Amino acid sequence: MNNFDFQNPTKILFGKGQIATLSKEIPENAKVLMLYGGGSIKTNGIYNQVKTALANFKVLEFGGIPANPEYAVLMDALKVIKSENITFLLAVGGGSVIDGTKFLSAAAVYKGEDPWNILKNSERTMKGMPFGSVLTLPATGSEMNSSAVITRRETKEKLAMGGPGLFPVFSILDPEVVQSIPEKQIANGLADAFTHVMEQYLTYPVGGMLQDRFSESILQTLIEVAPKIMKNPADYNAAANFMWSCTMALNGLIQKGVPSDWATHMMGHELTALFGIDHARTLAIIAPSHYTYNFENKKEKLAQYAERVWGVTEGTLDEKAKAGIEKTKAFYNSLGIKTSLSEYTKDYEGTAEIISKRFTDRGWKGLGERQDVTPSDVEKIVMMAY
Repeated sequence: MNNFDFQNPTKILFGKGQIATLSKEIPENAKVLMLYGGGSIKTNGIYNQVKTALANFKVLEFGGIPANPEYAVLMDALKVIKSENITFLLAVGGGSVIDGTKFLSAAAVYKGEDPWNILKNSERTMKGMPFGSVLTLPATGSEMNSSAVITRRETKEKLAMGGPGLFPVFSILDPEVVQSIPEKQIANGLADAFTHVMEQYLTYPVGGMLQDRFSESILQTLIEVAPKIMKNPADYNAAANFMWSCTMALNGLIQKGVPSDWATHMMGHELTALFGIDHARTLAIIAPSHYTYNFENKKEKLAQYAERVWGVTEGTLDEKAKAGIEKTKAFYNSLGIKTSLSEYTKDYEGTAEIISKRFTDRGWKGLGERQDVTPSDVEKIVMMAY
């Protein structure tokens, strides 16, 4: 097992009725900017719960953060933060709203001229404006980590950022919010969390026995609850396990002491930037091709995954590993998620070359757990995903 450091300072308040405890988690004299997305919180009761809990605070609102948090929109929110002397940010939404809030947390205290440089230059935020979250859409794990991804529509870029100053102070996870989520978004959440785990697990063995078992248990839980939560989002037990699995998939725990491979994520981000495809669905497009292209590097863990998670006990190591890839595609398909780029757009010719060039232009010489997936390899993987 590799050496590691682990610290996650985010306080989690989990369970029904926890939104009512919100006022206890925010500093008494805080001036709060409440950030949210398209307004669904105003129809499902979450908005009223939050406003009631914050009745004794000075609260301003900023809505309209899109599904891929857009830089231009966030810059409008930054103007509000500075002109109104905001001291605390509250994200009420899913991963996109929370990611956007993380950018604002960093930008609010940024000393440079252009906040885009935080993303463009991968500048780590050591201390940002404090913020909390009320999770409304389980998927990304952003409620308990320090990473974010921001889109800039004018340049068709989607870039990541992070740093130890971008952990939420607290996050409220009430599984009852799941019952109002559309089926497509639940499917996205399941696929997103599933792939997050795979990116920290499907690498090569280093003797991280407990980390492997943690990962496998999250995958097994998602597989078990998927049909239940898709059929009945009001099933509280299924919703609770779905929500907690999404958080545990990307709060840093399962990646400690083991190699990680975020190549699928990096390629997926480009598909979203170019075509606007939902993030989770870009992962489902890229992952099977990535595993197939890098089969020799991954086959030991692929076979272990097939055996432990899917119960594949027959065949050689290579046969089990290939079965693991097929089981993964079948899982995405069971959620109603397609795994070929051509099923999302007819304008896919040349996509592989564009993405490869972007990676080259950014100086990314190698991705993956061994840092050996070159821009040329990326081009081939994306082409395989057509």
